[in-house]
Amino acid sequence: MVVPSPSPFAPPTDKAGLRARLRAERRAYAASLAPETRVALEADLAAALEPLLFAARVVAAYQPMKDEISPLAALARASALGKVTALPAFAARDARMTFRSGEASQPGPWGLLQPPLDSAPVTPDLVLIPLVACDPDGNRIGMGQGHYDRALEGLRGSARLVGIGWDFQLLDQAVPADPWDQPLHAFAAPSGLKEFAR
Repeated sequence: MVVPSPSPFAPPTDKAGLRARLRAERRAYAASLAPETRVALEADLAAALEPLLFAARVVAAYQPMKDEISPLAALARASALGKVTALPAFAARDARMTFRSGEASQPGPWGLLQPPLDSAPVTPDLVLIPLVACDPDGNRIGMGQGHYDRALEGLRGSARLVGIGWDFQLLDQAVPADPWDQPLHAFAAPSGLKEFAR
């Protein structure tokens, strides 16, 4: 299924309104954390993910934006366990996202460091995915660009898709899901791991 690119002229939807509200909550929460508290919470996240890291061969994560929980401690743990690790890479802003091994040493088109584009592309069997929120069925609200949905469509049968976030980002309520949205197998936060029925 083709994931549409967002239109700047699209009218607001319930999903867009929910995304805006939860992004504001995430921003406020991250700003409220003392640096040492944040480091401790991200270490707790890595500990919650450890069983999945042990079972994986290739672990992909992401370079966090300021208010996103960082998966980098979990990625370091995966590397210490001898796993191949990877990060997203883009040739251009409108290019399909790929996962590449190697250090995040090259500026990417979205303002985040990424592995060089001549680094080896890899196919992860565990993907740690950023999110704005997800619901009890594993439906995820991302940033609205569709990069992960497009990239994950081809990994659905071979990789575990695990959203990660602060504890409050797992909602009690259902979130709107579009036909192209890729549902998660699990959600991990500092308080632990929740598996979804898939």
